[in-house]
Amino acid sequence: MNATSQALFKRPNRPARLGAKTARRPPRALAEPAAVMAGTALVGVQAMRLGRWIVDDAAITYAYTRSIDEGYGPVQQAGAPPVEGYSNPAWLALLVAGRRLRLFDHGALFGVPDLVWFPKLLALLCVVGMLAAVAAAARAALPGRAGAVTLLAGMAMAGNFSLVAWLFSGLENPLYGLATTVLAAVLVRGVARDDLLDLPRPRTAVAAGLLALLAALTRPDGVVYAAAYPLTLLLLLRCSHSAGAFRSAALSTAAFAVPYAAHLLWRHAEFGRWIPNTAVAKAQRMPGSAAVAHIGELVSFAGWALVLAAVVCTGLALRRPGPPRRALVAVLVPLSLALAAYGTLERDWMDLYRFATPVWTLGAFAGSLAAVTVRDRERPRVRVVLTSALLAGIVLSLAGQRHRAEEFRAHPTVPMCFIADRYGRLFNSYADRLGLPDAVLLLPDLGGTLLTSRLRLVDLAGLTDPAIADAYAADDMPRLRTYVFDRVRPTFIHVHTPWSTVSGLTPPVLTAHGYVPLSTQADTGDWVRRRAVPDPGRLTALQRTTLPAITHLTHLRTTSPHRSCGPRLTPTP
Repeated sequence: MNATSQALFKRPNRPARLGAKTARRPPRALAEPAAVMAGTALVGVQAMRLGRWIVDDAAITYAYTRSIDEGYGPVQQAGAPPVEGYSNPAWLALLVAGRRLRLFDHGALFGVPDLVWFPKLLALLCVVGMLAAVAAAARAALPGRAGAVTLLAGMAMAGNFSLVAWLFSGLENPLYGLATTVLAAVLVRGVARDDLLDLPRPRTAVAAGLLALLAALTRPDGVVYAAAYPLTLLLLLRCSHSAGAFRSAALSTAAFAVPYAAHLLWRHAEFGRWIPNTAVAKAQRMPGSAAVAHIGELVSFAGWALVLAAVVCTGLALRRPGPPRRALVAVLVPLSLALAAYGTLERDWMDLYRFATPVWTLGAFAGSLAAVTVRDRERPRVRVVLTSALLAGIVLSLAGQRHRAEEFRAHPTVPMCFIADRYGRLFNSYADRLGLPDAVLLLPDLGGTLLTSRLRLVDLAGLTDPAIADAYAADDMPRLRTYVFDRVRPTFIHVHTPWSTVSGLTPPVLTAHGYVPLSTQADTGDWVRRRAVPDPGRLTALQRTTLPAITHLTHLRTTSPHRSCGPRLTPTP
């Protein structure tokens, strides 16, 4: 009997036996979606521990969302001049779309305001997208092990309280994390083939450029990711493909640069600046030796033992040629850019490393890919040692974060609701009781105030005021005070440390310029310009009642930081 006859008469496998084997082992196709959902659930459970907290800075973008959707343009309040007081146009666009669909800034659902649940839902969907991108990349680099990589990445994300807190803060962090993670996944899939022909393909080049564009339009420092694709080409593509690599790098750069240049031209035409006003106000300096210290703080927060174990795994995974090594390089390139961007930025005043989101997401991606690669390829003894080291590092990391996480949950960074009540609604009542319907309020806490105040607001922090931003950038506080007292002449001023010290708007200075205190405490003060008040009797009566109201609101901030401040935040009573 010849080979053809043997093949024809060969007994086929029994369907029943195959079916039994399939029943014992879950279909591999379900492992990846299950890992994505499990990882998302773990992150979501951690996020629920933050309650209804939204950081006040997020409400600045909410106010711009309202103004744009209502037809006033990119202004902080109706009638105010256009100022780019936000630094996240892509996130702003998502919120405007949500408001247009009546999903945002319209009320509450099951008692939860949509100012809370909608951005948190967007954050959860971004987490799904991040883990789906990890799964797709791992499927190309480690066939059959994508579920394990994805689940491990989800666990790493859920175990990092800094990441979870800022993903669900109402700020642009989830979209930023999604853009950088999907960019890394695109690079991984481009290098997974042995001949690397997918990396210089036009669609891969364009996708990488557009994802870098999304990152740059989500945060200003996202512009660094335009270098991710060219650097990956430089590191991994062989010399024989140099001509194609050059064309692909140029295509990716063009996909990023052309629309980004159009955005810069629009920004300058609309606002008169090439960079966001927020960046001017923060007076970003050239990076120095402090950059290394900033990155060292991240390592300390994550845990030196865990980071060291992950670095060892990464080193072992990079030893052997093949798709996993190239995939790991493709993730390490944007991770290195994320670390460089974080180290360059000025230290943030908010707790728990708000600007580190892409470092955490890409670190989870790279660490999970390296750990599973080592688990599959190293000798049993090495696997046992590294697994033990990783488990010990995880335990130490969680233990090290526990105190700071508990402290943050008990006293989260500047809740939007506190600002909306303390400055927006309370100063509304000041103006009503003093008979000052056209009052101007100068203060440094703007977000929630913009949503609830009926007064004209001036931002002492400079985020939405170009003149104050320029004064901070030039470190010229006399110019700032001249602008405040001679040009703005606010009816009300609220100051607290550090702003009173930084700006020089101290009690003696305010008194010398004709302001009297409505209330003063050790670290705060509400002031009114005496000549603006037509009835001195009203002023005296108001001064007797302001301190108890402030004390009550401050007490609520301490005891109920996650409380709701109403289904909608509007200037109406």
